[in-house]
Amino acid sequence: MANTVTFLSLGCDKNLVDSEHMLGLLNEGGFVLISEEDKADVIIVNTCCFIDDAKQESIDSILEVAQYKKTGNCKALIVTGCMAERYKTELLEEMPEVDAVVGTTSYDKIVHIARNVLDQNEVKQHFEDVNRPHLENMPRVLTTGGYFAYIKIAEGCNSHCTYCIIPSLRGQYRSRPKEKIVEEVMQLAEDGVSEIILVAQNTTMYGIDKGYTLTNLLQELSDIDGIEWIRILYCYPENITDELIEEIKVNSKVCKYLDIPIQHSSDQILKRMNRKSSNAFLKQLIQKLRDNIPNIMIRSTLIVGFPGETEEDFNNLIDFVKETKLDRLGVFTYSQEEGTPAAKLANQIDEHIKESRKNTIMKIQQEISKQICATKVGKIFRVLIEGKLEKEDVYIGRTYGDAPVVDSKVFVEYEGDLMCGDFISVKITQADEYDLIGEVVYEYCE
Repeated sequence: MANTVTFLSLGCDKNLVDSEHMLGLLNEGGFVLISEEDKADVIIVNTCCFIDDAKQESIDSILEVAQYKKTGNCKALIVTGCMAERYKTELLEEMPEVDAVVGTTSYDKIVHIARNVLDQNEVKQHFEDVNRPHLENMPRVLTTGGYFAYIKIAEGCNSHCTYCIIPSLRGQYRSRPKEKIVEEVMQLAEDGVSEIILVAQNTTMYGIDKGYTLTNLLQELSDIDGIEWIRILYCYPENITDELIEEIKVNSKVCKYLDIPIQHSSDQILKRMNRKSSNAFLKQLIQKLRDNIPNIMIRSTLIVGFPGETEEDFNNLIDFVKETKLDRLGVFTYSQEEGTPAAKLANQIDEHIKESRKNTIMKIQQEISKQICATKVGKIFRVLIEGKLEKEDVYIGRTYGDAPVVDSKVFVEYEGDLMCGDFISVKITQADEYDLIGEVVYEYCE
């Protein structure tokens, strides 16, 4: 009888891509994929440890599923991903519930490791060089519903921001071959995927090590039949070229949407973070994007409470948020991560100050978001359907300006039958701080 396996994928969407490849390998290796944790022979937790909250979530998740070794069917608990890479020895020593650990560039060995644990062999870990070339031609099981998929276009990072541990866990920046990405997307399109979301630690650096650019990739991907939306996440501002801006403007399949992690607006803090931008540059870039790409939606993230952040620095950030009026904004409190240069900086900020500053920015952004959403009432948008409210004739979807999970929703009243992945035209009738309400129309819309 085949062994069963279930998966918990934590952290970012780049991690999710690795999880989906491991699921594909396990499926090909004869394991039966199930969702019931208490019934699985093998439980795999693909972890994150980017900040303290992510690290704690990973630890809590491991301990939570470990109970199924006593109350369920679990015979093998395997930890993979960034926490496994970062604490490869400590995990096995301090968490006896864990049977094996697998590094970030070793997920192709997941079937071998799982079988070893089940057969009670001695091999309890597998790690490769973090600069190992990206694994290609891996099978994949989509967990996103089958109509959209994240496409990891590169691995690793060369930025070395002082707060970030990623380069030591994921290695230096390595672009995937363009032809391999195109091949993968063609297959996904044949399988029914209509939206692809390009991800990497820095998508706008794509191809720098191979002699081509993100623009070249976008042009080839847009030629693939069946792909309706191409969305780009994690675009470092200093790498957003005029060529890329023009491609987003003229390419009808590329969503007029950019995720640009700027992290701060104070020149002093940006320098301490080892970011390559400046306050003036960021404002100019945002204005250039808006001038050149009508209706572009810009998402960003900020870090408050970085070591040495003064009241003047924080007020600078408040002014920046009020002036730029970004469409989407996430705010994180600085996390003092061991092994990073920022962890050793003087003038660490108290936690209550960090939280207060985060709440201040989010309150300002909530009002900005409310104003932006109000401007959408009466307009018609193309909406991608993602689900339906139980026992109600209300569907849930997204516009081109909304990435999955992190952004807003559109609630659509409709008595007919719609499927996840359907595109419909919706006229917005109401709006709140973040979400929209609309009704189906039959007019053409961009």
